[in-house]
Amino acid sequence: MQAIERTNAIIKNSIVSSSINVHKYSNIGLRSHSYVKSPLNYIGGKYKLLNQILPLFPQNINYFVDLFTGGCNVGINVHANNILCNDNLIYLIDLFNQFQNISVSDIITHIECRISQYNLSLINEEGYNSLRELYNNNRNPLDLFVLVAYSFNHQIRFNNNHKFNNPFGRERSSFNEVMKYNLISFIERLQKKNISFSCNSFEKFDLSTLTKNDFVYCDPPYLITTGTYNDGKRGFKGWNIEEEYKLLTILDTLNVKGVQFALSNVLTHKGKENEILKNWITKNGYNINNIKANYANSSYHTHDRSLNSSIEVLITNYKPIAIQATLF
Repeated sequence: MQAIERTNAIIKNSIVSSSINVHKYSNIGLRSHSYVKSPLNYIGGKYKLLNQILPLFPQNINYFVDLFTGGCNVGINVHANNILCNDNLIYLIDLFNQFQNISVSDIITHIECRISQYNLSLINEEGYNSLRELYNNNRNPLDLFVLVAYSFNHQIRFNNNHKFNNPFGRERSSFNEVMKYNLISFIERLQKKNISFSCNSFEKFDLSTLTKNDFVYCDPPYLITTGTYNDGKRGFKGWNIEEEYKLLTILDTLNVKGVQFALSNVLTHKGKENEILKNWITKNGYNINNIKANYANSSYHTHDRSLNSSIEVLITNYKPIAIQATLF
């Protein structure tokens, strides 16, 4: 109890003043326009936070591991000699591998051919459903991307039988020029960087060979928020207290080995507190770096800007070099 109270005090003090273990950052001096945006609209994606998160990473990284890559916004933009992006969703990893191994022109041609073949538009739900049936039978990764382009909120969602089941995004979603630009930019960057992909559950991922020159970034589902990505009801493993403890134990093991890590998470959300996380931070003396976040499309987004709203943080087992102006 005393450990949690000490962590709470640190968090409160960080809103108005500096602390030894709590650092605060702004967008000053950081150029967000140089970042590539993922063409996938992943819940909780970190694109808008890159200019706060990436400067907190170590400057010289040999082997970078993104353990929960999601839309790959972090992995595609990080600077490291070698980059490995992991996710437990095999269909997502299959899509990234296609982006990496097929030319931009061939990918765009495939997308445009599917749009023409199924007469996809803002209002043609029948064509969308027909393509969805084709994908669920044939599993062509590029067809998944076309579906995402025309699906509700551009989301990737599967049912318990691993069938893509996101509904049609009537009069809202399409393969527009912005998505096309993001896709091309993403593919071009991906094919130039030394990035590899893997599909593993985080607890089965082999981190034993990492050294002090390597770095692990984790952006797991948040325990005290709710969303389709962590409810465990869609054919893929959900996130619960047991998973939380497993991940924290893995990070402790990395810390003992001298491997640096960063963990994205929230300490409080709509009146809820992650006491497990707070206690773990205080027990180990890890650093809390406040992040100013606004997930307009996320299911855990809140309009409450008071002290009871979400407090997003980047937790590190090292003191970041970049310390800038306060966010709050």
